[in-house]
Amino acid sequence: MPPQLNQFDKAAEAAHTFFMANPEHMEIQQNLKNYKTMTEAKDMRFIDREHRPHMEDYTAAVKYYDAEEYELTIEHMEEALKGYYQADVECRAMCEGPQKFVEHEYVGYKANLYEAIADHYIQMLVCEHECVRDLATRPGRLSPVENYLPLHYDFLQFSYYKVGDYKNALECAKSYLLFHPNDEDVTDNVAYYEELLAEQMNTEEFLPRKEAEKFMRRHELESKIIQTASVDLGFTYIEPDFWISHGLRQDENRVPSGVQNRLTDSQRLTSGKKTTQKIDRELQEGGPLLYDSVEFVYNSEQLNGTQRVLLDNIVSEAECKELQKIANSIMLAGDGYRGRTSPHTPNERFEGATVLKALRYGYEGRVLLKSARLFYDVSEKARRIVESYFLLNSTLYFSYTHLVCRTALAGQQDNRNDLSHPIHADNCLLDPEANECWKEPPAYTYRDYSALLYLNGDFEGGEFIFTEMDAKTITATVKPKCGRMVSFSSGGENPHGVRAVTGGQRCAVALWFTLDPLNRELERLQADEVMAVLDRHDQRADELNLNLRDEL
Repeated sequence: MPPQLNQFDKAAEAAHTFFMANPEHMEIQQNLKNYKTMTEAKDMRFIDREHRPHMEDYTAAVKYYDAEEYELTIEHMEEALKGYYQADVECRAMCEGPQKFVEHEYVGYKANLYEAIADHYIQMLVCEHECVRDLATRPGRLSPVENYLPLHYDFLQFSYYKVGDYKNALECAKSYLLFHPNDEDVTDNVAYYEELLAEQMNTEEFLPRKEAEKFMRRHELESKIIQTASVDLGFTYIEPDFWISHGLRQDENRVPSGVQNRLTDSQRLTSGKKTTQKIDRELQEGGPLLYDSVEFVYNSEQLNGTQRVLLDNIVSEAECKELQKIANSIMLAGDGYRGRTSPHTPNERFEGATVLKALRYGYEGRVLLKSARLFYDVSEKARRIVESYFLLNSTLYFSYTHLVCRTALAGQQDNRNDLSHPIHADNCLLDPEANECWKEPPAYTYRDYSALLYLNGDFEGGEFIFTEMDAKTITATVKPKCGRMVSFSSGGENPHGVRAVTGGQRCAVALWFTLDPLNRELERLQADEVMAVLDRHDQRADELNLNLRDEL
């Protein structure tokens, strides 16, 4: 929709800013396309008003690290650190100003001048203290990137080692240990760097970086002051665990311990970054399926490709019917597809719904809450199975989750030669003529794995197909049925599509996953919070029932 005040330049900037934090939002995508085709577009600036240079440099550095381009990793990671500490200064400066005084809960209580002043400055301190969380949180997201600041030094220590700069490697490793003093891997690295440098200089002269030491001293002191205010001055603030609440906790999935690179027969150096070790991805499958009921059907070789798997009995017949029932209760035509009834073909009707929408309807009583929770639980079950089967050594996050049905339209099925969903790849732009898949926008380049969990098979057509890069040569065909799930890596190695649904309704839970926590699905994070609230309500209800039984 055009902006109401006809300020198209500002509307374009706002839309682009929202899109950068919510790239799955179909309506915003369409709005951006509309703005770009308008006559005023030549004067428009598509600027992300909330872009964070320090995060952009960090993301670029991690990508270079994955590509084993360590000099570029160092360049961008050092820039990310400079940007982070500058952003920290700016964030803390924004806390200096009027604060809202919270009246004491006791009736008739009036704060004196000194208490009001103390409250004002403690609130400022809390605001400054929380800058660490803010700077580790991507715009549009609710949760910070875990272990964000320490990871800068961890990536740097190993990158400097790889380019032969042992002095900086030692300095960065010691900086990392300020945050995680008990990390055995990096402690071993420090010892190894000191051994390499022992003959050249006194390694005791190499200390952690000054900005890291200053940061930790300040943060620890602030924590003590805030806790003292909470206990002695009645200031209401309960600080959660330091590492969790401020995005600094070591995530054992993101930075696992015990990962080693062979140097010589007698020497080893731990990188602390299992997620970035180069592996033969074709061999990384066949892990445990986690659930006794799940049945293995075909692996990559049997499906004539790489990073593919077909599984059965992910959910039961009863669960399939329950999910179909909730689907037909809450789905809207075109939902998730920019409101277009038929995004891929005019011969079918597309309907969809997200996990958050289901939970909201359940909370409002418009559908059974247990059915909405089933949708949430089933998607989590699928995520865990994919993560386990492909032997992923880092956390797999939701990128987008969608309950979708395709219904053949009566009177439009004769002589069909189109597909229900054209051949494509999930994280790159398929170019059959060039035999390439270009990993660039508008493709969802951050997607790493995909899965489709089918809820029924009582329809005509609608088979899932894998093809070669030419988008013509079919390598495998999957006939949907209740509880069947096909999962695969999201790149150009797995072009796929859906044959025309020529009769009935085909329903499935479509899931896309990412290994990058910066690209976690916003609605999923919100759904997690809703589930946490519901779980607390259930726990309180159980406690009340238990107390009532005891009284009786």
